[in-house]
Amino acid sequence: MTNILEEISKSCGCDTTYKPADFKVENDVRWCSGCGSYGILSQVQKILPELGVPKEKFVFISGIGCSGRFSYYVDTYGFHSIHGRPIAIASGLKLARPDLSVWVATGDGDCMSIGGNHMIHACRRNINLNVLMFNNEVYSLTKGQYSPTSQQGQVTKSSPLGVLEEPFVPAGLALGSGATMVGRGFDRDAAGMKNMFKAAHDHQGLSFIELYTNCVIFNDSAFDPFTSRQSRKEHTVNVEHGKPLVFGENDDKGIIMDGFKPKVVSLADGYSVSDFLVHDQHDVALAYIIAQMSYHNPELPRAMGILQSIVKPSYDQLTEAQIAHEQEAKGKPDVQKLLRGKDSWVVE
Repeated sequence: MTNILEEISKSCGCDTTYKPADFKVENDVRWCSGCGSYGILSQVQKILPELGVPKEKFVFISGIGCSGRFSYYVDTYGFHSIHGRPIAIASGLKLARPDLSVWVATGDGDCMSIGGNHMIHACRRNINLNVLMFNNEVYSLTKGQYSPTSQQGQVTKSSPLGVLEEPFVPAGLALGSGATMVGRGFDRDAAGMKNMFKAAHDHQGLSFIELYTNCVIFNDSAFDPFTSRQSRKEHTVNVEHGKPLVFGENDDKGIIMDGFKPKVVSLADGYSVSDFLVHDQHDVALAYIIAQMSYHNPELPRAMGILQSIVKPSYDQLTEAQIAHEQEAKGKPDVQKLLRGKDSWVVE
């Protein structure tokens, strides 16, 4: 099967082979040294040439915050929008131009707070967007206030005695809002990000990928239990469709279901890998259970990977079908007639 780039190459006899360097910009990338966003940017630039999409068909829309700079740092069309509104703007663009590959770069404050309504309704509508949410569990660009994903008890400049409320579980919120593809990864996991970004592009509908992003200035090492080489095997389980949930330093632990609750068991207790829960990314109920693991029971590992991927018609597909149906039944609309309305006057 040939992709659109190969078809263009054949028709014009020109070279449309892209390299990661084609998506890098000449201007300096100005995140803090050691910021996790560098790792995300690098993986995006690496997978774009592999997607078979003409460069002019990519659009990156960002909001406000450190992630808001993303649209400046990838050499495609882009839009640095206003606080909390990148998903709303991306939704409009996708409806007007369904031929574009539209990506959103947003942060935990931008997406979960001021942009929360846009996020949940875009998930509910299943608009064909790829949303990358950089989660550093703090407002970094405005110098370290707590965000909707900050941990209970976390001391920040706006919570000097510790955050009182419990945080959002972004993947759980996306699933509960109806997102058809939901994934979770982290900035140090190049292979994991690459797989999820490509899967998000291939997915028809809204894909929401939460990315743990280390903030070296205001929340350094916040995700170390789940992301550092020393501890992640004990605290993280990589989920893969059709494979059992195995984790632990020696791959000797797994998850079983005790009624409706996940439970950690060990090979040392007489269990075998065949007893472990097998991930099914098409199982909506299972995805929600896996997304919540470790938030309410610290003995359970944090799940990374594609938690859910199901097929439903996207909002833009339904919109196109609806318009086509109406035009077939009633003919193409007369815009001038619509503008004039039922009552109009001529001023002489």
